[in-house]
Amino acid sequence: MNVVEEALLFPCADELLPAIVAWPGRLHAALRPARVGAQAAPAASAIDPGAFAQASDDDRRAACGVLIVVGGPQYRVGSHRQFLLLSRRLAAEGHPVMRFDYRGMGDASGAMRGFEEVAADIGAAIDAFQRACPAVQRVVLWGLCDAASAALLYVEARGDGRVAGLVVLNPWVRSETSLAQTHIKHYYGQRLMEREFWWKLLRGRMAILNSARTLVKTALTARRRPPANSGSRSFQDRMADGWRRFPGSVLLILSGQDYTAKEFLEFVSANSAWAGLIEAANTRRVDIADADHTFSSRLWRSQAEDATLAWLGAVMVA
Repeated sequence: MNVVEEALLFPCADELLPAIVAWPGRLHAALRPARVGAQAAPAASAIDPGAFAQASDDDRRAACGVLIVVGGPQYRVGSHRQFLLLSRRLAAEGHPVMRFDYRGMGDASGAMRGFEEVAADIGAAIDAFQRACPAVQRVVLWGLCDAASAALLYVEARGDGRVAGLVVLNPWVRSETSLAQTHIKHYYGQRLMEREFWWKLLRGRMAILNSARTLVKTALTARRRPPANSGSRSFQDRMADGWRRFPGSVLLILSGQDYTAKEFLEFVSANSAWAGLIEAANTRRVDIADADHTFSSRLWRSQAEDATLAWLGAVMVA
């Protein structure tokens, strides 16, 4: 299936955000004449489950759009063109896809903001996506790293019924303590097993005192207890609340060679707010053993895309 890409600008809090919509060619040919001068689709269009179940596979795919939420600081193309290539692959398989810039990033106007402050941007992007492509009745949010965190924070804060699914890759749950715990378990433990480490040590090519100080500091940080409740919830707890209360499906993709993914697993295994979430019935977990954080090789990128498409097939008929 061929893919047609269109650029658009949409408003968010008095700023303008750029986006690229990747259309399945058949859908674009069918809807493009009707879109000229047409009224905007309602921001929250409901779907008739009976009609959806009886629709063709092409129509079901067209009705399930994917909004790529960008992690920062970067823009809508993504590292090594990751988001551009993903959008074209998904659109070629029949799913409309939109990727966009937050306020203050890429070509968007406004002040830069962190992942905890982009709920308005995501909501405005869903509105714009449905206006641009009225066939889209259900939306999947796809996010890597702190974009995965932003997607979970969005559903926690907004409870947006248009969001049917979440694809979260190597979610960001970073804290000083969790990072130190991950380094102790995965970095220092691995270094002790490496021949190169002992070769440098025996030949005096390591700054032993500095290394020892760093190790002790990291170990002390790793043993810290979380701060007492100050009355405000951490972003990690709000992410867990969003995941637990989300009624749709979740696809969790983890890279085997990524410290952010390892930190996520360490964090959720030790935090009661996350108990049972990644094992829940509505969650599918896919591990890509050799992949790095951004799935930088063609093989790893294809594996992440394949996992997304297989999961989308299940979401369409859910």
